[in-house]
Amino acid sequence: MDDAERLESLEQRVTALEGRGEGLPQASAEEQDTFWALDGLRARVPEPGGVMMVGSVQTPKGAEARWQMAAGADELFSSDFAERAESLSALGHPARLRIIQRLMSDAETVQDLTQTGEFGTSGQIYHHLRQLTSHGWLRAAGGGRYEVPAARAVPLLTILLGVDR
Repeated sequence: MDDAERLESLEQRVTALEGRGEGLPQASAEEQDTFWALDGLRARVPEPGGVMMVGSVQTPKGAEARWQMAAGADELFSSDFAERAESLSALGHPARLRIIQRLMSDAETVQDLTQTGEFGTSGQIYHHLRQLTSHGWLRAAGGGRYEVPAARAVPLLTILLGVDR
């Protein structure tokens, strides 16, 4: 596509976008503040739309995670949802979710987790850790320590937020 065609295409898109708001009631300031991220996504992603995860968090232990990921709706709907089952399944056990929570807040090692009395034997804890590390939800940090990778902290919290809806 040459520059003239690109300019014409952009002008058509701007005209279409400007026309969307004609005759519609204007959103209140509160509504505009509520949907600031959605408005930004819609301005950047063509129809049929897309999905974005974004977050900036500091864990109770002080680790920082700033992360974002986006995908187009077409890309997601054409993918095989079932391919994600094992990774989601790794999170689908109450003990594993609590282990992740403890590792993000006040534990670092299997010994720390064993001392809480919440998770059974060290063998049971290692079983859960293997499931979580094999799917990328945790990683060994050396010295017997485990941690949630920064690139997984925001997606994990996003999943929890989505479940709460």
